[in-house]
Amino acid sequence: MNAALVSWAAVICLAAGCGKKQSEPATKATNTTATGNPVTAPVDYLGAVGRAKRVSEKVADLAPVKQAIQMFQAAEDRYPKDLAELVKSGYLPAQPKAPTGMKFQYDAASGEVKLVEAPANR
Repeated sequence: MNAALVSWAAVICLAAGCGKKQSEPATKATNTTATGNPVTAPVDYLGAVGRAKRVSEKVADLAPVKQAIQMFQAAEDRYPKDLAELVKSGYLPAQPKAPTGMKFQYDAASGEVKLVEAPANR
């Protein structure tokens, strides 16, 4: 009898716990361009591929420049005045070329470099 009572108590506790709704996660990744519609799935996919390509180009193009800035700073104990100084000092073989529609933005005070959209030529 005692074992049956314990078993029923366990079943009731499990049933009560299962009825509780879980709250939505606080941070949810949202994609404003994807509709979830199967008809537009190919377009959504191509848009995502294009965005991924732009991000990967930024990362790939920035990596050697950031490394050259770090090496310059370690050797000279200061950041270069501009990216051309990295070429003159031999830390880069040539002035880096930004992806189409982008340009390098360099802050000599902090040594930070990033790619930003270039203004459209009119």
